[in-house]
Amino acid sequence: MQTINLQNLGLIDYKKAWDYQEELFSKVLGSRNEKERSHAGFLLFCEHPHVYTIGKSGNSNNLLISDQMLKQIEATCYNINRGGDITYHGPGQVVAYPILDLEFLKINLKEYIHKLEEVIIRTLKHFDIIAYRLQAATGVWLDVGVVGKERKICAIGVRASRFVTMHGLAFNVNTNLDYFSYINPCGFVDKGVTSMEKELGQKVDFERVQELMSREFANVFGISYL
Repeated sequence: MQTINLQNLGLIDYKKAWDYQEELFSKVLGSRNEKERSHAGFLLFCEHPHVYTIGKSGNSNNLLISDQMLKQIEATCYNINRGGDITYHGPGQVVAYPILDLEFLKINLKEYIHKLEEVIIRTLKHFDIIAYRLQAATGVWLDVGVVGKERKICAIGVRASRFVTMHGLAFNVNTNLDYFSYINPCGFVDKGVTSMEKELGQKVDFERVQELMSREFANVFGISYL
């Protein structure tokens, strides 16, 4: 069984976390030259202050407010090197950044995305929330196929270069959903967003969600933690 290094960064500035990801990405890529590798990469858990990120294929028009309004709501915005369009990160949201060597784990990129979705689907089952994949739309959704009610609870956007991954997923736990009203989330104008708090009608134990996520991540990817 392969091992990965699990780290919880807590509440951290987005750019600081991005820089750290780049550092770990280089480290994982460089470890391919080592005769004996100690692990397959890293899994970072964190939260961010209010921030919007636009992927390399994203449309800046999906940010619906001005720079002045961004300051008023105490948010920042970054154009970044992951796939996907615009999304929001903020307090009460579990952000997970796996920096993994897919070649070492013997999985392809399509399988990797599928496994990330499966981690969230399994985590939500612990809270009796039934979630699904939506065809042609990466992420985890509720009420798939119910016109007008489909809503995303977890966004996924990754970068993979030479089979090493960066960026990852944003899972709405106790997230302030008002911040999604300032964007077209992931470029969609006809689908909603939700959180565990909204679905359950109460605040959720954030640390328990992280603990269950890490457990399900290990189960789905067949790994253990250092």
